[in-house]
Amino acid sequence: MKILVCCGSGLGSSFMIEMNIKKILKELNVTGIEVEHTDLSSAAGIKADIYLATRDIAGQLTSLGEVISLNSMIDKKELKDKLVQKLTEKGIIK
Repeated sequence: MKILVCCGSGLGSSFMIEMNIKKILKELNVTGIEVEHTDLSSAAGIKADIYLATRDIAGQLTSLGEVISLNSMIDKKELKDKLVQKLTEKGIIK
């Protein structure tokens, strides 16, 4: 499974969210999930099971697959809650 974090430029904010996702997955003892980050324009060329972005650009990713939309890129609780929900839906977390 692969999660692709997208932001407008593919640098700071998406990298920060990627690091936070990796920390959350470690806390949950979830393995086997690859997490990467990229800019919005490159996302279409990268296959992922889940695309994650802030709400301002998340709508532009819906044609690529399942999307997690964040209201705030710095709210770790929101990130964890939405990630756990999606992974539970996919049967990765029980």
